Amino acid sequence: MKYYTSDGKKLLDVEYDDIPQLGDNVDGMLVVSKNEREDEYALFLLEPSGRICCYVLDEIYLIGKQSGFENLLDALGAWKNHEI
Repeated sequence: MKYYTSDGKKLLDVEYDDIPQLGDNVDGMLVVSKNEREDEYALFLLEPSGRICCYVLDEIYLIGKQSGFENLLDALGAWKNHEI
């Protein structure tokens, strides 16, 4: 398990080819799923409240973020429908 932090704009202290994986920790939240499309990828994170948060990244740069999904299926649906 690796631990990552962000400043709201990018992941800090990581190499460009170092991408968080399932089971890693980002900003204190567990990565429960990861999905890719073209040049970007989405990390689905378990918030302390039990809800799901989605970070969309391009390399190490955070290009989108949405939180408060009831469950992982809702978050994945929003990602696949380009709502995030």
